[in-house]
Amino acid sequence: MNTVMLVGATGLVGAEVLKRLLADVRVDRVVALTRRPLPAHAKLVNPIVDFEALASDEPWWKVDSVICTLGTTIKAAGSQAAFRRVDHGYPLTVATLAHRHGATCFALNSSSGADPHSRIFYSRIKGEVERDIERIGFRSLTIVRPGLIGGERAEKRTGEHIASVVLGALAPVLPRRFRINPASHIADALVAAALASAPGKHIVSSEALA
Repeated sequence: MNTVMLVGATGLVGAEVLKRLLADVRVDRVVALTRRPLPAHAKLVNPIVDFEALASDEPWWKVDSVICTLGTTIKAAGSQAAFRRVDHGYPLTVATLAHRHGATCFALNSSSGADPHSRIFYSRIKGEVERDIERIGFRSLTIVRPGLIGGERAEKRTGEHIASVVLGALAPVLPRRFRINPASHIADALVAAALASAPGKHIVSSEALA
């Protein structure tokens, strides 16, 4: 069986990932950890969890690969500490527990500019979670680093919307690294990485996602 765990299934990129996993004949089972129930599907196992207190010994931790698309904004989280908990603490806990139960592959949706030494708080946290998940020791680790993500979010992000309009208009003349990265392209990269499970560490840049 090819079993994939997905965290972040209710977000923009996560929803695209979930659609692809459920439709892919190579995937036998999808374990999607969420706070609220997802629509039922024959291939879907949907534990309703509290990411602040994840159970560590549930049988659904036994998966082959993990795709993590968890992420928020400082505004939505309410503080830098809360943002760090969602974008660093939750992914790291999931990665640690899944690896402990035998997962060998991890695919992370991170961000362009991620750097644990950055002076920019957002970029620093993204860099820290990349670094700390790498230290866990997955046989296969893929980090996808999109720039501005294109797609319709359930939550309104005014700054992103304005930037999307501007970059969309300038797309024909912009270098690839500055173009919008559609959520569908990011999802394709994450699913491909999880199913290929190629040994080693791999980086997918924003240029490759344009």
